[in-house]
Parts: sequence; C-alpha cells; structure tokens
Amino acid sequence: MTEPEATIARAVVVHGRVQGVWFRGSCQAEAQRRKVRGWVANEYDGTVHAHLEGTPVAVESLLDWMRVGPRHARVDRVEVSVVTLSNPRGFLVR
Repeated sequence: MTEPEATIARAVVVHGRVQGVWFRGSCQAEAQRRKVRGWVANEYDGTVHAHLEGTPVAVESLLDWMRVGPRHARVDRVEVSVVTLSNPRGFLVR
C-alpha cells in the first residue's frame, strides 16, 4: 500500500484584468476538476485572492492555470504564499 500524498495550502493574489472576466467561476470549475479545495474572491483593489488546498500536483496545476486565467483575463502577476491548512469543504466563490 502506498502512502497518501501530502496536502498543501497556498494563498494566492492574482493581479491584472481579472475581475469581470469570469475568473472566479472558471477558477472554481478548474479547482473542482483537480479536486482542489478552498475559495476565490474579488478584492476592492481589483485583484483576485484565493486559498487553495490539495495535493502538490493538483495545487501546482491550478496555479499554472491561474497564471493564464480564462480567455478574457490578462494576468500580470501571481503572488503565492505557503499558508496553514484550514481543511475547507469544496471550493467556493466568495
């Protein structure tokens, strides 16, 4: 029997034209497809913030997607920080 993969958590801030382009809804769909838990939210400064939890492969895959975003987005910069696990259920749009 193999050991289960570790779960990691990352806080993410996405800069660019990322509001009003279906970034949060697309991110939720991409997270669910990868079995990543957490949330994504618009902030007043025009950025999108997210909390991601899952296997390292799943989280890194979602981060790769977030560096590009949906079709009408323009991602200028993505900041990623290691954070403590909070064990969210599912993936929410806030």
